[in-house]
Amino acid sequence: MRAVIVQPEKRVAVKDHPVPELGPEDVLVKVVAAAQNPTDWKFVDFVQKAGTILGVDFSGVVIAAGSNVADLTIGTRVAGFVLGGALPDSAFWTAVQALYHPTRLALAEIPSKLQDGSDEWVFLYGESTSVGLYAIQLLRLSGYKSATVCSADQFDLVKSLGADVVINRHAPDSLQQIREATGGKRGFDSASLQFTVATMGPAGGRVISLIGQDQEGLKKAVKEGVEVKSTLIYTALGHPFGRYDASVSDRTHMTAFLRKLPDLVSSGSTKPSRVNVWEGPGGEKGLEGVESALQWMRDGKVRGEKIVHIISNA
Repeated sequence: MRAVIVQPEKRVAVKDHPVPELGPEDVLVKVVAAAQNPTDWKFVDFVQKAGTILGVDFSGVVIAAGSNVADLTIGTRVAGFVLGGALPDSAFWTAVQALYHPTRLALAEIPSKLQDGSDEWVFLYGESTSVGLYAIQLLRLSGYKSATVCSADQFDLVKSLGADVVINRHAPDSLQQIREATGGKRGFDSASLQFTVATMGPAGGRVISLIGQDQEGLKKAVKEGVEVKSTLIYTALGHPFGRYDASVSDRTHMTAFLRKLPDLVSSGSTKPSRVNVWEGPGGEKGLEGVESALQWMRDGKVRGEKIVHIISNA
């Protein structure tokens, strides 16, 4: 098969690669489309595990199934995420885990909902990322109010998905505006932990960080009375990776929420990110377009959309 393989010196290359061996609990999927994730370029740049297949989010068709797989047959269309590069993140499920898991923000989980008129708030930073856009929608469905900061060109998008208060990130009094709107009790961060912690009020609060923090970064961000917790969705996949252990609790939570997803999608309650089917500056498409798309993402040019690479026909 053809795959994008991590190379030395922060590069990738499209190469032939052996088809992975199928275990009894596995399925083999012919990938039709792959969505690019911030994890991808960060793995190339900071982990640099040369020889690793790059990629996380995919959709495609099952072409083989392990001996213990009973509910997915050959020809079934599927979508999911894998441990591509062994350093993961996946937008919708990361939002679910961060907002609802009992050891994260532990909010009321849909279909449960706070009473109408509730004044419970969450501040989100990183709202125009895919995970931020999903978080805004899930908060609305659960009856919470959300406040966020973003550039002016993203105001209409985040408001259309349910954000209650949107503040210009460049406003000199943005922190004060956020505290006044939200009360500073809960934060959801995928962009700047120091800023999000600073939005918490004098009584303290809880912040969920989607960005891995070293001890020095945590020291800089710490604020008395504020609890900071990290979340990483791949702990739910049942396999240890790097310094992270598999979590039975995380897997159980994701499996239960998975049953709610078809109704959320078919009812239109949650809307996917806008799709940018990638074509590179030289006309590169599919796997050949990945390297230029990684650079586009490195340069911070992705706003309110998901870069998608079409790999094959269904």
